[in-house]
Amino acid sequence: MSKQRRAARFLALGISAALLGTVFAGASATADPPGEYLVFYLPGQRDDAARAVAASGGAVIGEEPRLGYLLATTAAPARVGASPAVAAVARDRKIGATTRARWDGDPPPATAKQPPAVKKAAGEPLASRQWDMRMIGATPTGSYAKQRGSHKVLVGVIDTGIDGKHPDIAPNFNRKLSRNFVTDRPKDPNGKTFDGPCEYKSCKDPADVDDDGHGTHVASTIGSPLNGVGIGGVAPGVSLVNLRAGHDAGFFFLKPTMDALTYAGDKGIDVVNMSFYVDPWMFNCAANPEDSPAEQQEQRGILEGMKRAIAYARSHGVTLVSAIGNSALDLGKITVDVTSPDYPIGAERERKVDNSCLNVPTELDGVISVTAVGPSGRKAIYSDYGVEQADVSAPGGDLADPATRLKGPAREILAAAPAKALRAQELIDKRGRPMTSSVIRSCAGGKCAYYQYLEGTSMAAPHATGVVALLVARHGRPGKGGLHLNPATAERLLYSTASRRSCPTPRAYRYSAKDVQVCEGTPAKNGFFGHGVVNAFRAVTLPKDA
Repeated sequence: MSKQRRAARFLALGISAALLGTVFAGASATADPPGEYLVFYLPGQRDDAARAVAASGGAVIGEEPRLGYLLATTAAPARVGASPAVAAVARDRKIGATTRARWDGDPPPATAKQPPAVKKAAGEPLASRQWDMRMIGATPTGSYAKQRGSHKVLVGVIDTGIDGKHPDIAPNFNRKLSRNFVTDRPKDPNGKTFDGPCEYKSCKDPADVDDDGHGTHVASTIGSPLNGVGIGGVAPGVSLVNLRAGHDAGFFFLKPTMDALTYAGDKGIDVVNMSFYVDPWMFNCAANPEDSPAEQQEQRGILEGMKRAIAYARSHGVTLVSAIGNSALDLGKITVDVTSPDYPIGAERERKVDNSCLNVPTELDGVISVTAVGPSGRKAIYSDYGVEQADVSAPGGDLADPATRLKGPAREILAAAPAKALRAQELIDKRGRPMTSSVIRSCAGGKCAYYQYLEGTSMAAPHATGVVALLVARHGRPGKGGLHLNPATAERLLYSTASRRSCPTPRAYRYSAKDVQVCEGTPAKNGFFGHGVVNAFRAVTLPKDA
């Protein structure tokens, strides 16, 4: 495995999401068990694709004309994929994984001691702990004084869910538009625990539940309100929409992820945060000789399906933001993938890959990819990078960042956490007391809420998403249901207001004796910081005719 540990099956990679249906490692193209497949047909070839399904002995059981695919049962997906009417085929297996960074050197939660109380600063009760907001100018004297966003701006969070009842989420939570696109799976195909026991009928959680905490943390960073409780988000006045496509285990399926993106386009969502990668493959290769024909087919299906879903959402006005990943890799120079396929559990193997293999969705056209920086401003040790792949950077936390007075978890990002998830992870005791310095309990008016320190590019991406939401509030035009800003315009304004940051000197930055990462590019665009660190204050003070 890479330096990162897969925390609670999220893939300690800063939030990458395991998505999709894939075949067992080493399976042949003719050995697939009967199952459901997504059959992506070429323009105007729907009926011919359906006939190919029937000729394989299968049947069409559903379809999605907006993205151009059939949902079909077949025991011969390779035969279906060989039809000239078919662009790609992907097994509809519900899986995925997030990208939260966790390192093997972390202290055991139960042995950590609570740090001394931090003096309350002006603003929200825990504002003094938010070095990340100060870095990007999201403070009472910064962007908050100029523009806090608007409830007419809809921000979608494709993740493990959002705790819509959390006191620092509820005022901005859009319950009416929120949806859950996944059904929990207690075990994987080999009988290993996956999501665990179902808590609700039909194993489908309500749209205001997050049993993991990852999605809630992301949503909180984007839009926790200024309500005298806990923290404030980058855009504390926006509406937060839960577009859940991730399982309790941290995995994401291809179909639920595509469903979430399509829904976002249809419902007028302005910006979507995607702190995940589509699994079971960290890198999807169209024709990698290291993979079996069935595995190649599956990865082609993932690439085709996500390209179509991304294009659909963007063409319908959705600006798309993604975490770049937490494997400390130059994505333009990858040679080995040691984490794929990660489903069923324990199926990983080492395989050779090259730059034609893509991390999805972060490397797809139309997606803004975000690297992470620590409190000192250096690129976080775990953050992936690449002169072609990095678009902007944002605070993501870095426990290994030495050039700061902050200690331990305080170097990470603090945001809201569901009490239920913390209790399940034994981070708080039965009486609600934190068992680790990574969890903070904040009480006001007789009510208490919980917050958690986390790090990862998953934590960086929502800062960029929040800044895009502020740009929509300032520059968007009134339209059906709210304010809207063309994604190309939002992207241009985000880049132009980012704080430029040059590559370090020397460019071969030494994190340790064995960890040297090379930054390529110019101050205007480089592999560590992209176009620069996102800046909320500059975004809300940019002239409206810019």
